[in-house]
Amino acid sequence: MKVYGTQDIRTLSVIGHGDAGKTSLVAAMIYATGATTRLGRVDEGTAPTDYDEEAIAHKISLNLSPAYVEVQGKKINLLDTPGYTSFIAHARPALNVSEAALVVLDGINGVEVNTEKAWDYANEFQVPTFIFINKLDKERADFGVVLGQVQMTFGRKCMPLALPIGREKDFRGVVDVVKLKAYEFDEKGQAQEVPIPEEGRGFLDEAREQLIEMVAESDDKLMENFFESGTLTDTELEAGIRKAVATRNLTPIYPGSSLTMKGIVTLLEGVSDYSPAPQDKNSEAPAAFVFRTISETFGRITILKVKSGILKSDATLYNENKSVSERLGPLHTILGKTVEKVTEAHTGDVIAVSKLKETVTGDTLCEKLSPITFPPINYPEAALAYAIVPKTRHDEDKLSGAIHKILEEDPQLHYERDEQTKEFLLAGSGQQHIEIVVERLRHRYGVEVELHLPKVPYRETIKASVEVQGRHKKQSGGRGQFGDCKCIFEPLPRGSGFLFEDKIFGGAIPSQWRPAVEKGIKDAAARGYLGGYPLVDFKVQLIDGSYHSVDSDDLSFQMAGRKAFKVAIEKAHPVLLEPVMQVEVVGPQDNSGDLMGDLNSRRGRIQGMDSRGTQQVIKAIVPMSEMLNYPQTLNSITGGRGTYHMEFSHYDEAPLHIAQKIIQQAQAEGRVKKDEED
Repeated sequence: MKVYGTQDIRTLSVIGHGDAGKTSLVAAMIYATGATTRLGRVDEGTAPTDYDEEAIAHKISLNLSPAYVEVQGKKINLLDTPGYTSFIAHARPALNVSEAALVVLDGINGVEVNTEKAWDYANEFQVPTFIFINKLDKERADFGVVLGQVQMTFGRKCMPLALPIGREKDFRGVVDVVKLKAYEFDEKGQAQEVPIPEEGRGFLDEAREQLIEMVAESDDKLMENFFESGTLTDTELEAGIRKAVATRNLTPIYPGSSLTMKGIVTLLEGVSDYSPAPQDKNSEAPAAFVFRTISETFGRITILKVKSGILKSDATLYNENKSVSERLGPLHTILGKTVEKVTEAHTGDVIAVSKLKETVTGDTLCEKLSPITFPPINYPEAALAYAIVPKTRHDEDKLSGAIHKILEEDPQLHYERDEQTKEFLLAGSGQQHIEIVVERLRHRYGVEVELHLPKVPYRETIKASVEVQGRHKKQSGGRGQFGDCKCIFEPLPRGSGFLFEDKIFGGAIPSQWRPAVEKGIKDAAARGYLGGYPLVDFKVQLIDGSYHSVDSDDLSFQMAGRKAFKVAIEKAHPVLLEPVMQVEVVGPQDNSGDLMGDLNSRRGRIQGMDSRGTQQVIKAIVPMSEMLNYPQTLNSITGGRGTYHMEFSHYDEAPLHIAQKIIQQAQAEGRVKKDEED
């Protein structure tokens, strides 16, 4: 495999809405450049970048997948990314390491929900953009309509650098607005120059004039030349386009069809000509950033972006995040599941290495004497969590290792044990995300699990102060058990937890046994009273008691503490507490009324509203139990355009009718356990 220098390398994220044809476009690019002998198809499961078993089954991309093509002596790394809502966040690591982004649009549907989200990601990472309007051979496809949508949504800087010849089933070629040449394409995507059609010549002239004006506006020197001569030379125009793209003052638009191979070569040449090269840092010490990890049955594959210097096969680099050294072994280019060895990789290139021991996504590899740490990739907060339960003991034994490998591949997932409910929770971007993880556990690792909504971590507390006695006496022949304590139980402010005060003066209870009273009360509080939920926010003062010189011991006073707790809670007006979340919902302003109405129906209290561009921001506090199924409702109300963030705020007393249902359910599940008898 040829080694490319930095100036001949480009990395391009392919982003956009699901079903716009991103994976098909990448397959067409690969086929057009001769890297494969057959055009891969998503519907046949032969697309080079969708080789994962679950991706083929669902016919959607589930994570970013690297490939590359060679165009005009340059290596263009292509990072194919998902477009469905549950997986679109995987475009973020791709954009983090790209010199440019190619936004793919459906020629019928135009700008869609996740087109805008992908565009926002590109803006966040300050990545120059190209646009490809796909599927122009389909019925009802209309380049002009979609172009109007694009310019209305993303601004007038989005300009066509090529125009379609024909429409729908008669779409057969493109006209290059910059070079003023027309091309038609064969079934392999190869271009043949043809005369520029007279029909539409006026639109071509207008598009070129607008392009020249846009490019001139982006550069003071070009603006002077434009005012002097009324136009720009071809050389000035091409150089100006290159600069305007790099400074994000111009987004070139290209028409085409990935399935019929029309316009693909024109797009590739445009990306090669106008996308910026990586910054040349080959003279610096080698450093690389890990942006993707693939867990295969034969081991882990780590995908790196070379950030500086030259990486060589078998080099040893230092992982700054883990403080360990890693030997890279052979370097490989990667095209879907196909890899090929290279001797070295220069700044800007994307390569793969295998069997690194400690390094995972987000880590930096560098020379130990030239330390550097690149910022981690931030993913949106998990929107939905399920409790995950292995079906058998065999599944339980294998689950932890399998989940660990899946988490390495997908940092958007979270897996943790809830200390109160004792459940293992799997959290992701949505229900489809979680369900595909379950499929992967079954198909790849042979682990069967069940999902159910997580238990809400309710708590209990008291509302009244009481003074009680806890007396434990047991005699069954031989040495008996005796412990006696008198305590005052008092409620504390919300969030205070548990406080124990030893107020005994003198020897009513010997000092060595007083901590046993506290332990007995804490053990009983952890098991709760009403519904088996931990009792919190109360104080206990140990004020008196008695003991027996023979029968008293540590266990006896633990039992006395438990009995004091039971007597006290029965008298101290126990209530159920529910967790309340601080929620921020962002959605289209047109949906704000429905969003607020829905939050109110969930017992939410609106705290405020604000505008964020064309979006409405609604802040509210809502009980956690009411938010378990919120993602589906939010998508339904906003057509997938809404997002939300949720974090714990505080515990509050549950309304009586709600509390009664929760307690009854807990009793039916056997959560409420009878305390030990004498």
